[in-house]
Amino acid sequence: MARTGVRDEVAAPVAERLVAAATRLFAEHGYEATTVQDVVEAAGVTKGAMYHYFDSKDALLYEIYHRLLAMQSARLEEISAGPGDPGSRLRLAAVDVVETTVANLDEAIVFFRSHHLLAADKRKLVRTERRRYHEQFRDLVAEGQRSGAFRQDADPDLVVSFFFGAVHQLGTWFHPDGALSSTALGESYVDLLLTGLAPRD
Repeated sequence: MARTGVRDEVAAPVAERLVAAATRLFAEHGYEATTVQDVVEAAGVTKGAMYHYFDSKDALLYEIYHRLLAMQSARLEEISAGPGDPGSRLRLAAVDVVETTVANLDEAIVFFRSHHLLAADKRKLVRTERRRYHEQFRDLVAEGQRSGAFRQDADPDLVVSFFFGAVHQLGTWFHPDGALSSTALGESYVDLLLTGLAPRD
């Protein structure tokens, strides 16, 4: 799990310190139990400095997930447009989703515990961003079906929902210090995904 240490937070620019402190506190104590004062004290800044960058605690919660999703979306775009057949690109994309989620597990935990607490406008933004990301992944599945690499009777939207449902649960049980590495986990998830998509005789 990528946790930002206190020393790292103090050395970073103000906005980065605030996001890092908020992520750590929201993951450890919960969004609702963490106050703005808690965040600014952990980041070593004033409330005035925070409000220069973020107009509310809600804005910090949105920023935490937006950064993670933007990074994963950019990586998915690169993989989707890259070389290889649909099966190999879907494998790369699916492993990457698992590995980047595990590498940013605090951010994922915070979001899936607390996204329902976002203000309506930010919830709408998140839904739009997630839908766009899932559609990119779905397009890889559909491309594989058109090429004959994947079974034709699997609904691509259902495939995406099934796979990401499993990814979203990682924060409830995965421990980075456990016996299973993020790469091994990603490969296991992808094997299950691709086995389910294999053409039937």
